Amino acid sequence: MACCQDTCISISKDENLAQIVLHHLCDSDSPTLLETSRLLLTCLCQYEVANIWVERIRQSPSVYNCFCFIMSSSTNVDLLVKVGEVVDKLFDLDEELMINWIKKDSCPLVEQPTVDSPDDVPNFKILPCLLEAAKQVCSDNNSEGLEVYMHILQLLTTVDEGIQTIVKSSDRGKETWSLLYNLFCNELCQPDDPPIIVQEQKTLLASILSVLSAIFASQRDQDYVTMGKNLALIDSMIRVLQNMDECEKRSVDSSKKSQTEECEKLEVVDDDFHLKILKDICCELLSNMLQELSEENILEGLKQGHINEQKCSSAFQNLLPLYSSSVESFLEVLHGADQTLADNLSKSFPSLKLQA
Repeated sequence: MACCQDTCISISKDENLAQIVLHHLCDSDSPTLLETSRLLLTCLCQYEVANIWVERIRQSPSVYNCFCFIMSSSTNVDLLVKVGEVVDKLFDLDEELMINWIKKDSCPLVEQPTVDSPDDVPNFKILPCLLEAAKQVCSDNNSEGLEVYMHILQLLTTVDEGIQTIVKSSDRGKETWSLLYNLFCNELCQPDDPPIIVQEQKTLLASILSVLSAIFASQRDQDYVTMGKNLALIDSMIRVLQNMDECEKRSVDSSKKSQTEECEKLEVVDDDFHLKILKDICCELLSNMLQELSEENILEGLKQGHINEQKCSSAFQNLLPLYSSSVESFLEVLHGADQTLADNLSKSFPSLKLQA
């Protein structure tokens, strides 16, 4: 019923009914929670009434506890996905609400009660709950849910409070990094996948890289982000760039073939836009990591197959000219590890300036 705009507006303006809806978030029945979350999401997606619901949720502390309780304890993936979509929409609509929920992370811990009810557990932390839900949807191979939760994590990193809640303890930062690292390196865009897979995964890959980039920028002194432990991440980013290069070629060909088909042209433009976002994020993180590599790291990368001439060439083609200083810094160190490879790359990219 709420999918009808007039009905949605009527429901939203009925204060008593709205309070009943929010109260149902504390229900223990999964089907009830799922339908309640669907109703909330439908209302939040209606521009005319979205702000009404955001304000109600702001004034209802129990909503935070209910959502955190569900995300941290439910094994119902459909419910987790829908709750994630609601949280994602809320954070997208209201940055202040997101910051307020993040700040609850700094509240002092008290002894956790044993009663299995969200009303009795006032000390939930938003990040651990999000990570637990992400792990659950990942274990169920639910790509839709994973994309939702990765986007929520990305939204957290758009504010200082969000970054701090991720990195303020080394254990929490490590847990977040490890989860995203494993997804990016071992689950998504694998060597035996066709290049077109990057089209399907582009928004998910971009969200993951955004969070990894934010952590890397603020936690370079932490052991879990050291280069020796993240050579596979460099390899995976280069593979994503290689796949994007192939997709861009196909996109150009598709555009030429469909010039008379307006809808197809718009689809190509949309794909190009999202691929560009992914490429920009990927290149930024890759450039930052390349210039942190030591000679020892490079030797290990060469040994493990994460670094070779073809991969370096692909990386350079995407990084230049914007990140020329990072590439030149990497090439200087590479010269000490493998002079032949460095010389070959220098010949292929004569614009690079190397110090004698």
